[in-house]
Amino acid sequence: MTAVEPVARGAALDVPSGRPAALETPGPGDPRIARFSLNQATTKHIGLVEAVEVCRRAGVPAIGVWRDRLHEVGLEAAVRLLREAGLRVSTLCRGGFLTASGAEERAEALRDNRLAIDEAAALGTGTLVMVVGGLPAGSKDLPGARQRVVDAVGELAPYAGERGVRLALEPLHPMYVADRAVISTLGQALDIAEQFPLEQVGVTVDTFHVFWDPEVERQIARAGARIATYQVCDWITPLPADTLLARGMMGDGHIDFGSISRAVHAAGYRGDVETEIFHADVWAADPDEVVATVLRRYVEHVLVG
Repeated sequence: MTAVEPVARGAALDVPSGRPAALETPGPGDPRIARFSLNQATTKHIGLVEAVEVCRRAGVPAIGVWRDRLHEVGLEAAVRLLREAGLRVSTLCRGGFLTASGAEERAEALRDNRLAIDEAAALGTGTLVMVVGGLPAGSKDLPGARQRVVDAVGELAPYAGERGVRLALEPLHPMYVADRAVISTLGQALDIAEQFPLEQVGVTVDTFHVFWDPEVERQIARAGARIATYQVCDWITPLPADTLLARGMMGDGHIDFGSISRAVHAAGYRGDVETEIFHADVWAADPDEVVATVLRRYVEHVLVG
């Protein structure tokens, strides 16, 4: 572990690094964080009630809600909680897992996704993030799995559109192709999304999953109004044994956020920007300090326009 510079008593430190903060923490009402959203994954070990309170203290205007935490509270109670806190819901995470080959499994996946669409509508968000699913156990048939995604989206898209919700297909880094997402590039996600009305199906641009793609800026421009959400976190090395937890604090890794943020802005996206971090050290830190660090890093590395 490297030494850090000494700092004055009470000075802000970035977590989990313990480095002196480069910027003062933006506070409630700061226009620089008007589009900032805290995705609940960043504070994974606290529930929705606690996350809402953390957002209130920090002046965070929006939150990305996860369904497991939503179900702990209950939909009606969550709607009241968020309304009373004045928080808008940027996205609901997540729907998807549409690649099962068995009829019963496919029917159950469609049922659960319709429920997720209903939950998103009740929460007042127009965006349901879709992680489409990996290969079924024992299968090596990627084309077949991808076609089942297209077929399932075709069944779900009209249902979503009728309720004012858009399915935001999220390409995941290719290392997750077997177990989490058979869509690996923004181009692949757009190839599916463009088969459906704009208001029914869009895409998720997540820096962690797309930064490596030499086509990413061109595909962001192609996406245009289909960008349903923009999510940020950094790619850090060495990768941990559990690669799901490789998503780091912005500025700690290898992603050029400026170029991607400028491309997303140029494509016309003006919605919320979610910070979604999966990292054991971040999860273990004090949530208020995590959010303070995230706000500083967002202003320093991500904010454009």
